Amino acid sequence: MKELYSIKYWIFDLDNTLYSGKTKVFEQVDKKMTQYISEKLNVSPEEAKKIQKDYFYKYNTTLNGMIKNHKVDANEFLEFVHDINIDFLQKDLKLSEEIKKLKGKKIIFTNGSRKHALNVTQKIGIDHHFDDIFDIVDAEFVPKPSIEPYIKLVKKHKIDPKLCVLVEDIARNLKPAYEMGMKTIWIENDEPWARKFSDSNFVNYKTNDLSEFLKKINLLKAA
Repeated sequence: MKELYSIKYWIFDLDNTLYSGKTKVFEQVDKKMTQYISEKLNVSPEEAKKIQKDYFYKYNTTLNGMIKNHKVDANEFLEFVHDINIDFLQKDLKLSEEIKKLKGKKIIFTNGSRKHALNVTQKIGIDHHFDDIFDIVDAEFVPKPSIEPYIKLVKKHKIDPKLCVLVEDIARNLKPAYEMGMKTIWIENDEPWARKFSDSNFVNYKTNDLSEFLKKINLLKAA
């Protein structure tokens, strides 16, 4: 863990990373995607779900598949699927304190929208700790783990990948970061599509509690 002492750029995924997947926030987004596809393509919810998952696996995001195959309005899609209820989310004081203590730039890197990221981080009380949100619009709708958004992020913030760490719940999204020279942290979970490749060499660290993991780093650096 000593190699994390010199990190100057802390890059965090959003969904199921900065908040627990057990909250089922993304489950709501998932259902809204199914609804959008069903209405837009005039198919049954069952068929819409099949299309949704097929596009996710083939194009890395459902949106990417909808753009390529149906030329949907990306902003309309993002607005619709992120119109969810997150009133139940609580302030995460522990995570807020540990992110606050991290030295260096802190950036959210998400395949979702900036608005969704702001809504969630404001609700859990950590939004003010971040220097930027790099969302799917910034990535010109090319999602992780395609290498292009990683390159755009690095160029935008003049990041030295060797002084950077990426925290993600989807293991495969860590591969491009690792190959660029970043350190990687996987948020352990049981979703088959998220844990696939989690035992690969491009996963440097694993944790099922981000707050505790960051606390260990902060304590060791302070010692």
